[in-house]
This record gives sequence, structure tokens and C-alpha cells, in this order.
Amino acid sequence: MVICSVFLCLAFLTAGGVFSVDADDMQSVSVMEGENVTLHTDVFKQRDDKIMWYFGPENTFVARMNGKASSTMYSDDEMFRDRLKMNNQTGDLTITHITSHHSGLYTLKISSNNKVSYKTFNLTVSARLPVPVISRVSSQCSSSSSSSCCCVLCSVVNVSHDVSVSWYKGKSLLSSISVSDLNIRLSLPLEVEYQDTNTYRCVVNNPITNHTQHLHITQLCHTSEGTLESILY
Repeated sequence: MVICSVFLCLAFLTAGGVFSVDADDMQSVSVMEGENVTLHTDVFKQRDDKIMWYFGPENTFVARMNGKASSTMYSDDEMFRDRLKMNNQTGDLTITHITSHHSGLYTLKISSNNKVSYKTFNLTVSARLPVPVISRVSSQCSSSSSSSCCCVLCSVVNVSHDVSVSWYKGKSLLSSISVSDLNIRLSLPLEVEYQDTNTYRCVVNNPITNHTQHLHITQLCHTSEGTLESILY
């Protein structure tokens, strides 16, 4: 893929030659692993229209519809096999049971009445979020009143990129940590007073969704060290 900074376009090389797409026409789509996603053409197909879908910088063939819906053809690549469906009236492309391998650039090419138009989609597939777990830790608190404080840890494992873990006191953000690597453990500590009556919650999130774990000080800090089972709200 070549980026043309002067003309603000994206140039793609296919078997039929080079075609360009205005960068302003690119749509960003986000979805979770295991879900289905539909890329919309925003047109109603006419009888003689030819609709083509491509994937990636190499413009790998994904699907096409020539004239009648009965002439629809799908990629036999293992990545897309038995996952594709084109809408007979619009040419919308649906990918089922999506995985992270389907992330990337999708290009739509529509040939109609000797005119050709293009549209691109930047598809991001995020891994499902792990459930956060809050546990009490044995290390001493850093505060001067360590004898009356409780040290807790909010942890998640096997996280993917663009995941963050944050502590909130009510609606106020106290601290946060994020990760750009894959399959690692994220842990964020918090010190609270035994008699604290404020509401604390740990939130793990990615660009699509989030999970929240509430800290119950009475249950966790006034018992022996251990793990508080996840309670999602």
C-alpha cells in the first residue's frame, strides 16, 4: 500500500491495475472476537452492478457479486472459508465468528453503468476482556497509618493490546495502567483505610467494552488475606 500525501489518497495494486480511494471515505469498524460484523455498501444493487470486496494491502479477493445474486463468489482462503455472506440487495459483506486475523483494511469496489466507485473499511477486532479480580496483598502500606490501612490489588491476565486497568473512587479516577503487549498480566495496587466508606471500583476496558469490579472493604480487608470473587455490575 502506498500513501499519497499530496492527493490524500490510498493507492492499491490489483490484478486489474491500480485504483485509488479517498482517505476521507475510510470507515473505522470495531468488533469483539467471536462476533459477526457487517460492512455496509450504502447502496441498492442494480441488475448489472458488479460488487467486489478485497482484503489487506495486497487486495486479496474476498467476495464478488456479478449481476444476479446467483453469481455470488466467495474466497476459498482458510481465513474466510464458510464465514462470508453478501446481501443480495445491497452487496453488504458479513463476516461471521470473527477472529483477530480478520483485522485490517477492506476495500469495496462497485462497477455500475461504466462507472467505478470505491469505499474502504478499517476493521479492528479486539480480544474478549478478561474478568478483573481484586485480592488483598500482604505487603505493608506505604502510608504513615499503615496499621489501619488495607492494601489490595486489581489484576487481569492474558490481556491483549489496547487494554487498561483503572481504579476509581466514586466517579474520580485515582490511577490507571495500560498495555501494548500481548498475553501479559496487568496489576494495579490500591491502599484504603479500614474504616473508609467511599465507593471504590476497578475497571478493565478496551476501545469496545469494559468490566467493572467493586471493592467491598468490609468483606476483603476485615478477613484473612485472599481473593474476592468477581462480582460484575
